[in-house]
Amino acid sequence: MRFRRMRTALAVVASAGLLVAGCGSDGSSGSDAAASATPSAASASAGRGVTGTVTVFAAASLTGTFTTLGKQFETANPGSTVKFSFAGSSALAQQITSGAPADVFAAASPATMKTVTDAGQNSSAPKVFVRNQLVIAVPGGDPKGIRDLPDLVRPGVKVALCADAVPCGAAAKKALAAAGVNLTPVTLEQDVKSALAKVTLGEVDAALVYRTDALAAGDKVEGVEFPESAKAINDYPIATLKGGRNTVGATAWVAYVTGPAGQAVLTRAGFQSP
Repeated sequence: MRFRRMRTALAVVASAGLLVAGCGSDGSSGSDAAASATPSAASASAGRGVTGTVTVFAAASLTGTFTTLGKQFETANPGSTVKFSFAGSSALAQQITSGAPADVFAAASPATMKTVTDAGQNSSAPKVFVRNQLVIAVPGGDPKGIRDLPDLVRPGVKVALCADAVPCGAAAKKALAAAGVNLTPVTLEQDVKSALAKVTLGEVDAALVYRTDALAAGDKVEGVEFPESAKAINDYPIATLKGGRNTVGATAWVAYVTGPAGQAVLTRAGFQSP
């Protein structure tokens, strides 16, 4: 069983058979099971007549789902191509405010989106399209017997976190504070995929990552839910950008992601509805 100790909401996801196929540690998260949304459904929500390249900057935790959605969008809109840049939201926001051309920005927190809106780079009002929650990712079999946040500060337990500037790092900081846990990680990573990779490569004993990334990693990790994660849920906003070159495509992509076909893929992967 992929997640032996997932509690509450995630246990429900697992029992409902909504787990997504696994992925490698390079962050190319698989969402093949999510591709069950039909091209006709995609066409209904993607809009008609979209052509050209739509450049999407998106949080690393959206890699698997957005890759699946991109393929469906292209099928529904012959002549269109969706080009992605996945990274930590703070790094992407900095690139956008520095002039990098992109049509859409999907961030893992309102704070990183605010960097873009404060710079006047958005052409539409940001809209929250999903939410995400942290879990403790541990290697399969959980050799250290980690069951909650206080276990992370036991002697000999090595932990990876995202850097504070990254949404997953900011969420981890809130959760640890809520638990009264003062944790010194052995590494601070620039995105959630990198933090998770430290676990799958055996370099650390645990990492605080998003539930969706733990699910997508399959049998390589187990996920342990903890109550304090409810105090650090991240909203994911999406907006079109002024620096983009495909206004029609950008608008259609946002409509697709926030529409029924897009939401089906995202919730199947473990994201929560806003």
